[in-house]
Amino acid sequence: MPGCFKKTLFALASLISFVSFILIVVAMGTPKWMTGKILCKTGADLVNATDPELVKFIGEIYYGLFRGGKIRQCGLGGRRSKFTIFPHMVKKLNTGLHVMIIMFLCVAIFFSLVSFGFCILNAIKVPYRAINGPAGACLWNFLAGGFVVLAVTSFMAAVKLHHLTERIANFRENLFQFVILEEHFEDCFWICVASATAHGVNLLLIAISGIHFPKIKTKTEEVNVTAEDIMY
Repeated sequence: MPGCFKKTLFALASLISFVSFILIVVAMGTPKWMTGKILCKTGADLVNATDPELVKFIGEIYYGLFRGGKIRQCGLGGRRSKFTIFPHMVKKLNTGLHVMIIMFLCVAIFFSLVSFGFCILNAIKVPYRAINGPAGACLWNFLAGGFVVLAVTSFMAAVKLHHLTERIANFRENLFQFVILEEHFEDCFWICVASATAHGVNLLLIAISGIHFPKIKTKTEEVNVTAEDIMY
């Protein structure tokens, strides 16, 4: 049986792995990875809008991995619309990169659950095989965190290098052209970053569990029995 200190560390690591699993699932299902402000360039150019008038042509956009929405401002008031990435819009995006982001997160979900199971196993007993012990728990946490990092990095590449926000904003816009004024990574993106950080914390906890702390021994005083002690 593992010691009390080791049990506590692995129980905490299993809890963190499960929380990481929940975080990734929530992030994937929420359409708030990116938000931004979009300018209806065509409308602004038609009326030669100056700085005070540009407010009438600035809308908003938000989106996640599967859906999103935007407010179009082209001089006639805001028009709200919602959209889904699959199956139509994905053809206009970098399909391979977008699918890879989703796959990376799905694999991370799987390894988070495996990490959860291995941490529970190590909290209950000491496995006979090394791969089932702390080494295995480290491996699954490393893989889970690594795939989340790959997903986050790929999403940043899609936004910054492949102009993801601009492509989404101009999807099925035949008359108007939109340009991106601002874009910000939102809660769901940072939730994934937190998930990767959680697995890094798990690696630290597992490493600490392998440290053998010296046991404190109390010195027993030696009793010297002399002839005088025997007489009395």
